[in-house]
Parts: sequence; C-alpha cells; structure tokens
Amino acid sequence: MIDFLSALILDFLIGDPYSFPHPVKLMGRLIAFEEKTARRLSKSNGCLKASGAVIVLVNLAVSFLVPFYILKLLKGYFLFYHIINTYFLYTCIAAGCLQREAMKIYRSLSKSIDEARYKLSFIVGRETNDLDEKEIIRAAVETVAENTSDGVIAPMLYAMIGGAPLAFLYKMVNTMDSMLGYLNQKYKYIGFFPAKTDDLFNYLPSRLTGIIMCISSALRFNVSDGLRIMIRDRKNHKSPNCAYPEGAVAGLLGVQLGGDNIYFGEVVKKPKIGDRIRELERDDIKKAVEIMYRSEILAAFIYFILLQVIL
Repeated sequence: MIDFLSALILDFLIGDPYSFPHPVKLMGRLIAFEEKTARRLSKSNGCLKASGAVIVLVNLAVSFLVPFYILKLLKGYFLFYHIINTYFLYTCIAAGCLQREAMKIYRSLSKSIDEARYKLSFIVGRETNDLDEKEIIRAAVETVAENTSDGVIAPMLYAMIGGAPLAFLYKMVNTMDSMLGYLNQKYKYIGFFPAKTDDLFNYLPSRLTGIIMCISSALRFNVSDGLRIMIRDRKNHKSPNCAYPEGAVAGLLGVQLGGDNIYFGEVVKKPKIGDRIRELERDDIKKAVEIMYRSEILAAFIYFILLQVIL
C-alpha cells in the first residue's frame, strides 16, 4: 500500500523527466528491433501477421517475468525491495507526464500555433502540421481523456491486482499498440495481434475509467451528460474502448470530440463523440487534466477502502 501511494505521489511531483531511466523506453527499443527483424524475415503478409503474434507472446513474457524475478531476488532486502517496487510502480503511471505535456500545449497556444503543433506531436500519433487551434485543442483533450484510461487508471488497476509485474505487462501491451497497432496499410498485418491484445486488456479499464470520470466530477461538471454521452456514443470510435473515456469527457464538458485525423499521410475517418453545446476552448485542456486527476484520486481512494475491508 505504501509503495503504491508513494508511486502516485512521485509521479505527481516529477512526472517522467526526459533524462530519467524509464522502462517504457527499453520496451520501445525492443519493439522497434522486433518490428525491424520481423519485416526483414517475413516473406508474405500472413507471415508478417504471425510475426506480430510472436512479438506479443515474447513481450508479454519478458515484461512480466523480468520485474517479477527482480522483486523476488530483493524480497529479503526490505529497503531495496520497497525502493525498487515503488520505482517500478511509478514508471507505470503517466498522470504527471500527461499533465505536463498537455499544459505545454496549452501555454504554447498563446504564443505560436507552430509551437503548439510541435508540442502536440510528442503525445499524439496523428499528423499535426496543418492543424488549426480548435483541432489542436481537440487532439489534446482527446489524448488526455484516452490516456486517463491507458496511462493512469488501467496501470493502477493492474498494479492493484498483480503488483508491479502485471502493471509492467500492461505497459508493454499499451506500448506495442502505440507503436504497431495502426489501421493503415503499413501496420495492418504486423499490428493486428498487438492491437487486439490492447483491446482485450483495456476492455474493463476503459469502461471503469468513464464511470470514475463521471462520479469524480460531481458538483464540478455535468455528470448526467457525461454518463449519457459515454453510453450513447460508446461505439463511435475505431477502438472498442476509447469512446468510453472520450465520451465521458465530451459529455462532462459539453463539447464535441472525434472526427477525421491523418496518420502517416492517410486520412482515418472517425465519427463524432458528444454534442456541440459549445465550441472547444483552450481551458478545456486544463479541465481535461483536472478530470484526469479527479479520476486518479477517486480510484486510489476506492483501492485503499477495499484494502481496509479485505484486510
């Protein structure tokens, strides 16, 4: 319990400094190496698709077993065990990083549209070079909403269930999807199994995130519209999961999200999420970050209450 709480506080205080060693960077390098190798060895689309399945199986094993055995070896060393366990848990939660990157975009909008596009490019997969201010705001709000599930609530949930090893496994799943799980021609074969695995692992967390977002926003945002839009527009996305947190945020804020985006030069058509009760504004980025932190705090509170009941 103390390690988990310490990890949340550490993430809030320092986020993910660029120069700080981070396991997700190693995961990214491993996936990039695997993709390069798979493309070199695969002679057909079917073979490339099968390679994607092998990548998933190998990475699931590696991401769980490495932290599991490290912590097992340190079990007899009380202080070192808790330091490393806290560090592992901290690296799985991305609220601090997400808040800092979103606020960089928010501040850039008052300086230069080009700077805002550049800052946005660090946290989204879509092309940003030609986005206007409203589209930049939409992208930032959508990213904060989606990653409240992927980067905050989901890793917290898996850490609650299986500790740092299971949280690491989830982060690997999420990283594989972010690098390989695109719907375009380049990734449709090698990314098939990584994308489906991510859909499976995020099925429950995405739905819980949407509900937690709405409950934690009581007396601050429009909870009834958050729940209504989340349920109504839950299928308005290419992903079976993303529309839940995005729909909740759209309803809570009274804005419309979704729509077409460009990925690797290809237009990906997406339906709208929410009602355009008002236009998106710069402050909606800050409000999305607030909803993220409200959700994180409520999820942690529920966890600690459940621990007290169980123990």
